[in-house]
Amino acid sequence: MHTTEVPIGYDVLAVNAELARSNRRNLEKHGITAFNIMGAIGSGKTLLIEKTIELLGKSCRIGAIAGDVVARIDAARFEKYGIPVIGLNTGKECHLDAHLVEHGLFELPLDSLDILFIENVGNLICPSDYELGEHKRVVVVSVSEGDDIVEKHPVIFSTADLIIVNKIDIADAVNADADKMVKDAHIINPRIDVLKLSLKTGEGFDDWIDFVKKSIKKKD
Repeated sequence: MHTTEVPIGYDVLAVNAELARSNRRNLEKHGITAFNIMGAIGSGKTLLIEKTIELLGKSCRIGAIAGDVVARIDAARFEKYGIPVIGLNTGKECHLDAHLVEHGLFELPLDSLDILFIENVGNLICPSDYELGEHKRVVVVSVSEGDDIVEKHPVIFSTADLIIVNKIDIADAVNADADKMVKDAHIINPRIDVLKLSLKTGEGFDDWIDFVKKSIKKKD
């Protein structure tokens, strides 16, 4: 009978963290700022990235990684803007990890990029534990998920650099209190930046663009 030895105490997250640091060093060597965009299915992650590419694509060189169980759908949406895109299929996994992103970086023209948007798999649980090598962790939540969504998922918000409360234009229609979501985020992480956004009306979008611009690393 074939047996396999598995070392007790093997820390998967520690190994992932080391790979993430390697990814970050690789990105910084090329002067790239990477954003890990997390959020549940339907929160608006893909559209947020699309509209950002559309606005900043003429002044910044942008690339994207689309991570999903089946990545080609969102990857195709980004490809329409003529930017370098890599789709990373996670199969049964509910998150991207640093190893997958490492492979994606090998396929991107890093010398020709200023910004990399990494769209993570759509949920608020699994991605929270896995660094990818990003410089900024952004969580997008929609009022349509209910205004208790933030307090139900404290881990992902405690490690984020920015929380976007999206679809505020329909808050009344879905009986959600966007201000409560902002308050909950600040209770979990008092230092977190939170902005309210409507990609439909454009409200708050300038604040998001300011965050992106201020985050971009200056090249030598």
